[in-house]
Amino acid sequence: MAGGVLYVVATPIGNLEDVTLRALRVLREVDVVAAEDTRRTRVLLQHHGIAKPLVAYHDAVERTRAPGLVERLRRGESVALVSDAGTPGIADPGYHLVRQALVAGVRVVPIPGPSAVAAITSVAGLPVDRFAFEGFLPNRSAARRRRLGELAREARALVFLEAPTRVVAMLDDALGALGDREAVVGRELTKLHEEILRGRLSDVRAALAGRAKVLGELVIVVTGAPDAAAGGTPLDLDAQIRRLRAEGLGVRDVAARLAAETGRPRRQIYQRALELQRGGAA
Repeated sequence: MAGGVLYVVATPIGNLEDVTLRALRVLREVDVVAAEDTRRTRVLLQHHGIAKPLVAYHDAVERTRAPGLVERLRRGESVALVSDAGTPGIADPGYHLVRQALVAGVRVVPIPGPSAVAAITSVAGLPVDRFAFEGFLPNRSAARRRRLGELAREARALVFLEAPTRVVAMLDDALGALGDREAVVGRELTKLHEEILRGRLSDVRAALAGRAKVLGELVIVVTGAPDAAAGGTPLDLDAQIRRLRAEGLGVRDVAARLAAETGRPRRQIYQRALELQRGGAA
């Protein structure tokens, strides 16, 4: 095994106090810090009185910069890999360096710590004992809707990251593809203006759409498919139809909503909604 060590170090997602003692020790001891954004990492290091050489390691350069860092590791140097916030490799650069280091026989050591995903799921108040982390959805609406449609029957809770400029459009698409499920949105987590919005997708979408500008990256948790979340027990379809009809939705809209929400055939739901309407039950 090569002499150097690659440390994958989790750093604060906002509050500079959210860093482990072990992470600070490692950052003091390594030869170099590979940082997604050297300016942001320098702020963290200076806050804790640490002076270390920094090398930029972001999306645009990670493939070309990884070999040089691996060569330094092979020579016996130690490297700390950090991202802007949270844990490297989770919706952040890191994979190529870790992979190449392992191929080269370099020891790779995790230094766990802050994570936006762990932070939001811990306070969501939703069933997140099992969840699927999707990270950032596609930028374009058509591709985003297609991916959300593929997730419509997923039993586990869904966790997404989103940029402030796209969050309302993303929530629009989620509402159409998944139905009006319970959701939690975390904004500026651990920072001074931390905000956590709870309700249904329509509620959190309306809250954010009503603002002139949304600031800060967001983490979104949406409950899993309702029928799957109930352990495979079929939903009381009639009750769901009556609920949506009472909210003012037409038969076609009810069918579209419940098809996306439950994964049942739209035609089947439509026919049942018509039967209830004819019988005066919806």
